[in-house]
Amino acid sequence: MLNFKSVNIISSLLFIGLLLAYSFYSFSFWFISLFLFAWFLITVAGSSFVGWNYHYTSLNSNPKTDKNQIAITFDDGPNPEFTPRVLALLKKYNAKATFFCIGKHIEMYPEIFKSIIEQGHTIGNHTYSHSTSFGFFSVEEILEELQKTNQIINQLTGLDAQLYRPTFGVTNPRIKRALQIIKLHSIGWNKRSLDTRNLSEKTILKRVTKNLKKGDVILLHDTSDKTIAVLEQLLLFLQQQKITSVTIDNLFHIKAYA
Repeated sequence: MLNFKSVNIISSLLFIGLLLAYSFYSFSFWFISLFLFAWFLITVAGSSFVGWNYHYTSLNSNPKTDKNQIAITFDDGPNPEFTPRVLALLKKYNAKATFFCIGKHIEMYPEIFKSIIEQGHTIGNHTYSHSTSFGFFSVEEILEELQKTNQIINQLTGLDAQLYRPTFGVTNPRIKRALQIIKLHSIGWNKRSLDTRNLSEKTILKRVTKNLKKGDVILLHDTSDKTIAVLEQLLLFLQQQKITSVTIDNLFHIKAYA
């Protein structure tokens, strides 16, 4: 599979070859421009789609699991209106999930955050601010975001979180370096619901249930009525298919906390 290192090595060699050819043969400089544009598009795509594992490896699914299990994950909470409703549904259907929480939201709703853990679910780091410009942060700024959130989690629960969910699915070499320094596991997904988009409940449910198989990781957000409706239908579907929803650490057999 394409990754940042291999693409850059191949692109550098091809670029040198094009420059040499350009010095000996007469052809339009647009060929070189198109080549650079293609490299740029690949790099942008690789940085935007967590499932590519372009800059570093994220745990996106576990097809090797020998159990009929999947993982439901929620981003962007805790939310005072919707997270308790999500927890109630999970309890009703005896399902477990993983919540990747934003640091500033944990500060605002600490009791809701603690109730997630008390009910047997796993929590992870989803940065402190969830800034739309997070992909442009320096290593130092990324570290500050991740460490601040982990400190808040530790102060409230005594736990040292080891799971990280990339904001907007964005990855890059600076995020990779920050994760190496503080030793966090990056958790992606292979079933993106798009529940924050202007899609119907039917469409969202179809996206997450179509060809659903053991080891899949579903991305939802505990931030809307629409997601609540989809979640109940999803849990009913899993029950009918005899598929169990487990936490990320159980699905991948890793430690959620240090």
